[in-house]
Amino acid sequence: MTREILHVIVLSVVSLVVLLLLTKLMGYRQMSQLSLFDYINGITIGSIAAELATDLEDYHRPLTAMIVYGLVTVLLAMLTEKSIKVRRFMNGKPLILLHHGVIYEQNLKKSKIDLNEFLEQCRVSGYFDISKLQAVILEGNGRLSFLPKTQERPATVNDLNLSPQEDDLTAVLVIDGHIMEHNLRHSGKDKKWLTARLSALGFPDVKAVLLATCDLNNKLSVFSKNDGTHAEDVLG
Repeated sequence: MTREILHVIVLSVVSLVVLLLLTKLMGYRQMSQLSLFDYINGITIGSIAAELATDLEDYHRPLTAMIVYGLVTVLLAMLTEKSIKVRRFMNGKPLILLHHGVIYEQNLKKSKIDLNEFLEQCRVSGYFDISKLQAVILEGNGRLSFLPKTQERPATVNDLNLSPQEDDLTAVLVIDGHIMEHNLRHSGKDKKWLTARLSALGFPDVKAVLLATCDLNNKLSVFSKNDGTHAEDVLG
């Protein structure tokens, strides 16, 4: 009995390691970015990994199947990157569902979306009146993209003839009391500059800092550690 338990533990660790390696090999994408094939393939690989962890007699078969599924997924990803035809076959093509006030029923049928679901998706995205939309496109990942009519779009800085300062990424310099030395060097700063700025802001000890970021204008934003909770639950 003890030997079987140890066997299961070893196989579970092996399946987790293989699953981790395959995940890194296949790349990270959010659920909304997965095609239907990627989604089903991920579920299948996970199921095989679970079988591998509990198959005490013949673990070679599920292990081989996991590797094959992973390698085929990587191969298909390479093919879709190189070939537009393969990419369109695997990921599908965008479908125009609405354009210039015309709802294309045939494209709704192709996408397996009925009119009620279409209107629901428009409302969920904030468009209760579809007459305010210039176009609605079904993307390859199953999400709808909306293009409002010009008069319905929010005003931009170009519309207002403004010239705001360009925003850029901020450098994370401290996380959970630890100085991110690589980010510090990349932003052209050093520890002496950072500790001096933190001390000036009332943080003589970097261990008391939960998060510190710095923008291109050398503006340092610091968030202190706080073990307490908010006085009121305003989100309940």
